[in-house]
Amino acid sequence: MRRHITGGDIALIAVFAAFIAASTAIPEVTLAFGVPFSLQTLAVVLAGMVLGPWRGAAAVLLYIVVGLAGAPIFANLVAGPAVFADVTGGFVIGFLPAAWIVGAITVAFRRRGSLGYLQLVIAGLASIPVVYAFGIPWLAWRAQIGLADAAIAMGPFVIGDTLKVLLAAAIAAIIHRAYPQLLPVARPSRAPVEREPAATA
Repeated sequence: MRRHITGGDIALIAVFAAFIAASTAIPEVTLAFGVPFSLQTLAVVLAGMVLGPWRGAAAVLLYIVVGLAGAPIFANLVAGPAVFADVTGGFVIGFLPAAWIVGAITVAFRRRGSLGYLQLVIAGLASIPVVYAFGIPWLAWRAQIGLADAAIAMGPFVIGDTLKVLLAAAIAAIIHRAYPQLLPVARPSRAPVEREPAATA
């Protein structure tokens, strides 16, 4: 069954894309190899938790498109395609599948009727290996270091990203309690077709 995009969907996508962009405006702490510690991951994870897979990923995609168009909304206020020459380019790419996966897991819990804080934390934690699967090889390539060294350098970020997931889950839980219809409750099912009794002679 096709799901039509509504004006409300577009508005939510735009709001969360702006939220992701705004998360880079908060002062960042640059750690190993020029990788900043920012609130981008929190915003991306929250988009997936609140909007679900396709709208969450669409918000991230819109954020990336606007950044590539020249808005200085990437980490370290980088703008345009230059983000892919930076050590953080892989993390930006990883945000897209991460938002989708977090959203898909969140919706799956919701359809089972068991969406609470713990389930949102589980969904959010799934984003960390996804983002790092793109970000660490990219970091190793751009910084010209070994893959193991890049993975070790990301150690402090794992703790920070876990804390951001915990915070995002708390915010998402509040939002879903206030607006329970943001995510589908159950898969649409077709009504059974009743057959007419065969005519007798």
